[in-house]
Amino acid sequence: MSLRVTLVAAARSSSLLAERFDDDRPLDEAGWYEVQVAAPALIPLGAAELRYCSPTPRSRATGTALGYAPLAQPALRECDMGRWRGLTLAEVAALEPSAVDAWLTDARTAPHGGEPLLAFITRIGNWLDTRPAEDCSIVAVAEPSVVRAALVYALKAPPSTYWNVDVRPLSTVTLTGRPGLWHLQLDAALR
Repeated sequence: MSLRVTLVAAARSSSLLAERFDDDRPLDEAGWYEVQVAAPALIPLGAAELRYCSPTPRSRATGTALGYAPLAQPALRECDMGRWRGLTLAEVAALEPSAVDAWLTDARTAPHGGEPLLAFITRIGNWLDTRPAEDCSIVAVAEPSVVRAALVYALKAPPSTYWNVDVRPLSTVTLTGRPGLWHLQLDAALR
């Protein structure tokens, strides 16, 4: 028995430098345009037996625009950033530089009062491991941070690896296998 879980990173809702922690903003104009450009390559993924998305506005909008009619999964929410919610990394670094250093170097700490990185990665991994244990294809539109966490979990990499994974909007990655034993399949570049 083998599962095929394709993760699609949600389209953007702002420029990279304007990204905010726990951002609930909808897709911006550029994000909608990028979905239209990528749609021919991504729409076929909607043939999956199960279609999910993160509960964020941009993940839901991306999945809907691609015709997936995805079911929002609370477990696929972004990391709870506590009092840093709504701020950019630059804003937080200016206000709490030592807290940012602690957060970036210790996956068990949550100086923001929210969820530690290790707990976030584990939560996303638990979602992966509780998918149906039968041959099945799944597509899930999720925030780039969720895709990063899924990759770290699936590869059994140290939590610090999370900071070295770059997930671009509308990129895809496929994990195949079964709960506890995942394999990474790199998908072809979208044209």
